Amino acid sequence: MPYVRFIDRPTFRNPWAEFERIRQGLDELSRSYAEKSKGQGRANVYPALNIYEEADRLVVTAELPGVKASDLDLSIEGDTLTLQGKRERRQNEAGISYHRREIESGGFSRAIALPTKVDAEQVGARLVDGILTITLMKASAVTPRQIQITAE
Repeated sequence: MPYVRFIDRPTFRNPWAEFERIRQGLDELSRSYAEKSKGQGRANVYPALNIYEEADRLVVTAELPGVKASDLDLSIEGDTLTLQGKRERRQNEAGISYHRREIESGGFSRAIALPTKVDAEQVGARLVDGILTITLMKASAVTPRQIQITAE
């Protein structure tokens, strides 16, 4: 019977170490995939909108293709503008098989914190070609006033 020295004995290998290495590789793969998909620039909220400020008003534009004006509801409470509505589902025709379906339907709600105080009595909204334009007049307290200087 041959003698095996303590130094010559093969080291013990953990059988679960290989599984841990594979798990870490899959985690890294999924992390890199998630980072690539973030760069696509797709909005996570609906509707997509822009807010800009003019001297005496705020203007909010929202993309709402396929939404009727009667299906929208706007409200202002304090410094928050709330846009609610619904987009009707198109009727499925018999025999249609979708290859891709990305246009969503159903209800939506979006609350927007306004950057300045507005006059809730002077609000206008217009829906033209799927673009909702909301005009909010600034409150008189935050509207810049021109002060005349007189010389004596």
